[in-house]
Amino acid sequence: MNFLEIIFYFFSAILVLSALGVITSRNPVHAALLLVLAFFTAAGLWLLLGAEFLAITLVLVYVGAVMVLFLFVVMMLDINLDRLREGYWKWFPFGGLLAVVMAAEVVMVLINKSFSIDQMPAPPPHASDYSNTKELGRLLYTEYVYAFELAAVILLVAMVAAIALTLRTRSKVKFLDPSKQVIVKKKDRVRLVSMPSEKKE
Repeated sequence: MNFLEIIFYFFSAILVLSALGVITSRNPVHAALLLVLAFFTAAGLWLLLGAEFLAITLVLVYVGAVMVLFLFVVMMLDINLDRLREGYWKWFPFGGLLAVVMAAEVVMVLINKSFSIDQMPAPPPHASDYSNTKELGRLLYTEYVYAFELAAVILLVAMVAAIALTLRTRSKVKFLDPSKQVIVKKKDRVRLVSMPSEKKE
């Protein structure tokens, strides 16, 4: 066992343990922090595989933006932890069954000889100026261009739907209309009332 394999198993153990901590932690803040650790460890595994661009993207996008947003939302909302714990044991058998099925699928893939590392062809050696970012862009815009465009359209539809749900008309909610504010005149807002003066007796 060489040094790279030791690092791989070390990172894999941290990733599995942190993922288990995310789903078993009862504190949402702790779960979010464990998820950050899982993302960092996955980025380390991608660095071992030579996918530097994907590792940096994972750290910048998910750890730097998405998880910070999650932490702000979790810490700013008044989350009732007792209510979150309700129904845990009710759905525990179903979750355990899903875990057993997924573990069986992973074991079936690992014991299959067609997926053995010895049966896989060795990757061709790359030149010194090889860039996996350039290769990823070439694959996205040539072989997988339709799948990439389809994913972009789905994300666009999801974004438009989120905006539409946010901007829906709600009852008992006051909001401002900028188009009406800019055309307002003095006579629409100010009314002079003539009142008789009071006399002291």
